Amino acid sequence: MAGYIIRRLLSMIPLLLAVATLTFFLMHAVPGGPFDISEKTPPAAKKNLEAKYNLDGPVVDWPWHDSQYRAFMVSLGHGDLGLSIRRNEPVTDILRAGLPTTVQLGTCAFLFALVVGITLGIVSAVNQNGPLDYLGVFIATVGVSVPSFVMAVFLILIFVLQFGWFDVLGWEMWNYRKMVLPTVSLGLLPAAFFARITRAAMLEVLRQDYIRTARAKGMHETRVVLRHAARNALIPVLTVAGPILAGLITGSFIIERTFQIAGIGTTFVDAVGLRDYGLIMGTTLLYAFVIAVMNLIVDITYGIADPRIRY
Repeated sequence: MAGYIIRRLLSMIPLLLAVATLTFFLMHAVPGGPFDISEKTPPAAKKNLEAKYNLDGPVVDWPWHDSQYRAFMVSLGHGDLGLSIRRNEPVTDILRAGLPTTVQLGTCAFLFALVVGITLGIVSAVNQNGPLDYLGVFIATVGVSVPSFVMAVFLILIFVLQFGWFDVLGWEMWNYRKMVLPTVSLGLLPAAFFARITRAAMLEVLRQDYIRTARAKGMHETRVVLRHAARNALIPVLTVAGPILAGLITGSFIIERTFQIAGIGTTFVDAVGLRDYGLIMGTTLLYAFVIAVMNLIVDITYGIADPRIRY
């Protein structure tokens, strides 16, 4: 297992280099630059700003010592993501400031999705073709069909404007008035996804011979479901849990914008609009790293959930 983990960690290096290269050239393929947005910038000032942020040389050229691509890759090799063009601050400091909020939001949404989705899936499977099954399928269908930003608007209209139970702006950990609506809005779609996967896996497991044997021995139904059926049915859930967690952490742009949460998602959206090259590159690389790590964690948990799996 240790050798496998080391190989996977080493394989992240070419992955991140490929992501950095692709993002770099895609950004520079867009016409214009970060200093072309404002027409009031004098040509001399624009030239000085481009020199300050290493944007005055060719994007790629031979020899490479004069190219922007080489300068970026050298800085990246030293762990330097450069400066934010609009904020004139190190990109690492900006990401470090916004990352805790984004991680908190994504983790809360993931836990909500995991608990609600698995519970709905198990209850629906155990009560197949019953009222609880139809209710669970209905909730899962609504969760899959309604986009998160639409759900956020509905929740704001009902629970903020109508009842006044929650606050609509900002994020504060352990303050339920600020946590509930963003968490539910972001976590409802993956909760529905978890519910559908869990239900399908549980229905298959409940028909296995060892489940019938356990029931024939007189084992209590709750123990059969939770100890034998649910554990094996959760393996497909683990397959998608890591990428979903990474997606919730890295894909909360709209929810952060809707609720005015000062996380990385809001920072990234602003950076794209302002063509802040350094911030775009730093955020993209951070997201790629998070997704790669989550996939590695999923592979490791396979061996924990199913002892038959070996690497």
